[in-house]
Amino acid sequence: MNGVLNVYKPCGMTSFDVVRRVKKICKIKRVGHTGTLDPLASGVLPICIGNSTKIVDYIMNENKIYIATMKLGIVTDTYDREGKVIHENPVNIDENSVINCIKSFHGEIDQIPPMYSALKVNGKRLYELAREGIEVERKSRKVHIYSMDILDINMPFVTFKVECSKGTYIRSLCYDMGKNLGVGGSMWSLERTKTGIFAIENSVNIEDLNEDNVQDYIIPMDKALFKYNAINMDKRYEILLLNGATLTNKYVLQNIDENIILRVYIENRFIGLGKRTAEGFKILKLLV
Repeated sequence: MNGVLNVYKPCGMTSFDVVRRVKKICKIKRVGHTGTLDPLASGVLPICIGNSTKIVDYIMNENKIYIATMKLGIVTDTYDREGKVIHENPVNIDENSVINCIKSFHGEIDQIPPMYSALKVNGKRLYELAREGIEVERKSRKVHIYSMDILDINMPFVTFKVECSKGTYIRSLCYDMGKNLGVGGSMWSLERTKTGIFAIENSVNIEDLNEDNVQDYIIPMDKALFKYNAINMDKRYEILLLNGATLTNKYVLQNIDENIILRVYIENRFIGLGKRTAEGFKILKLLV
């Protein structure tokens, strides 16, 4: 069994709970998720099955869309409502200040990951260190906020929709916005509505997934990689491509742009992802 499931994770479950459930339903060990959602968060969590675990990184690299609610006037150690309260402040600010602050986060920004995150430092995950009461310095990193739309302001709560790059922490975003407003802020709820081509309206709730219907929801690997253009190769090149050889034939290369990842087919049979470089064309990720 190979393919991708566009799973909807409800609040209260971990991403690994979803993986375990899918393993049991599909009776297969090779299962992986494409980007952790905190237990507090709900939403789209694509799950790769079988050979599709090889394309996890390609799916994770896509932009994400979230709907988040931030509570102003409160700061917790986890940057969300599940953490220990560190500071509480009165929220005596007007809506225009909130709007201007949120708008200022549009574009490329520097973001420091929260201590309660799955990032590793010296082989240990940050949340493990945080639970031991250890705080370490985290380097800021560049993330991109492509759009930020305010959906509702009902002080002290602010709900917004954000499209962002891979690696953006919405908890850190809420913390930073609250800090800039001078009152503090924490994430109160979060729903991921889209990641790449996987949208909430086409997802299946993990609670509704079972052995009888799972095949109905499996998306073939090449459909999951639809963002990459397709190229159909002649069967005479099959053995070379399958064995990792580089094609240098000028006739083959003449219409292939360099450094563009492509879905590769042999007489309409999907075999993997490939790319042309200065040396020629070869398979990057064999998926058969």
